Amino acid sequence: MTRVGVRRSRRLGRGGIRRLVPLAAVAAAGALLLSACGSGSGSGGNSKSLTFWISTVPGQDAGWKKLVSQYKKEAGVTVKLVNIPYDGYTTKLHNAAQANSLPDVAAVPALDPIWSNKLLDLSSIANNKSYNINGNFLAKDSSGKVLSIPSDVTASGLFINKSLFDKAKVSFPTSPDKTWTWTDFIAAANKVREKTGAKYSLAFDQSPSRLRAMVYEMGGKYVHADSSGKFSVDDATKKAVKTFVGWNDDKTMPKSVWTSGADPAAMFQSGDVVAYWSGVWQVASFADSIKKFDWASVPTPAQPVQASDVNSGGMMVGFNNNGAAATAAKKFLTWIYDPKQYTELVESSGFLPVESGLNPKYPFTSEAAQAAFKLYNQEIPLYAPISSYFNNAQTAWVLKGKSLATDPTKTELGKAINGQESPDKALENIVAGYNQQVGGGS
Repeated sequence: MTRVGVRRSRRLGRGGIRRLVPLAAVAAAGALLLSACGSGSGSGGNSKSLTFWISTVPGQDAGWKKLVSQYKKEAGVTVKLVNIPYDGYTTKLHNAAQANSLPDVAAVPALDPIWSNKLLDLSSIANNKSYNINGNFLAKDSSGKVLSIPSDVTASGLFINKSLFDKAKVSFPTSPDKTWTWTDFIAAANKVREKTGAKYSLAFDQSPSRLRAMVYEMGGKYVHADSSGKFSVDDATKKAVKTFVGWNDDKTMPKSVWTSGADPAAMFQSGDVVAYWSGVWQVASFADSIKKFDWASVPTPAQPVQASDVNSGGMMVGFNNNGAAATAAKKFLTWIYDPKQYTELVESSGFLPVESGLNPKYPFTSEAAQAAFKLYNQEIPLYAPISSYFNNAQTAWVLKGKSLATDPTKTELGKAINGQESPDKALENIVAGYNQQVGGGS
């Protein structure tokens, strides 16, 4: 295959955030690799043999296969890659911790209190200046120990029907250094809709992550906890949410997405929608599926904040098993994040890197897809620290034994869009839901 980075069909455990999943962009490498999760594939590694657990669609783990094969050649260490079905992954990790048979290294969707105290400290990797790892996206405990480093990152992305913009002769920015505000973007999209007869100006994922990104960009913090763990919303958030609800007028935005679960991606791909606010993982899908018009990724709006809601595509961890295995696991992880190897992983797997300063060359044949990934790699280092708030908050909740099982954002804002309650009342109910589930101290 020649495309990379499509959406996993399931949602990962970190707050229901969608993520990138690698497609096979290079030849499968290494007959030494395991691809099934047999009962005898637990921990107990040594200086020359490690076990590495991942969870992705079989055959779509090209980047990892390439690296472990290369590591065998360079370091003489066999890394047994165990690809575990997603539906059973967290349970298998949980059970492995109870049986004292954890792998040596793993890419996990979320931390678990039962094994978080068994993790290696990855601070030496995270703080290596030559690696340029974005510190905003690390998972740390209260002492500052780095528990995990993202394998990759994912964020919100703004897509436009370029053919409609061109037809309407409306310009748009192409560089994050000279981006537009949400006010400017909506005005431009409305103008394109009116001039071309498109049905809607904007389709907007029914996603708390997408809403958080917009609120951050408008200067708000969305639902944010103070030092005591009590959640609230600020005035900028209230203003942004009122603006968002107002857009749902069946002209600027279709009410049906947030009120009844209509598919915004299908709407955009039909050619009847001017723009689409979704996740960057849509790029490869659009590269393959959109044939009837030209599309483009454009800089995310800043009003006035350049931000997004950035999440870990996967969380890389090392487990503190026996001494020899722990030392070898740390060396392997250090090697992975060396810019040379990490660039190979990013390219082969279609990742957006957590390291800055790289120049990955993705195997896209689509010019729009190549331009999109170039744009995102320019944007992510510019995002304000607020962009990682929710990603980091989830780690803190897990370490306290809590989780946001149900985010009330979609339900409550759907009610506001339907006129069943005010935007302020919706936010009040959302705050109550957060306080009930993850509020307060430990």
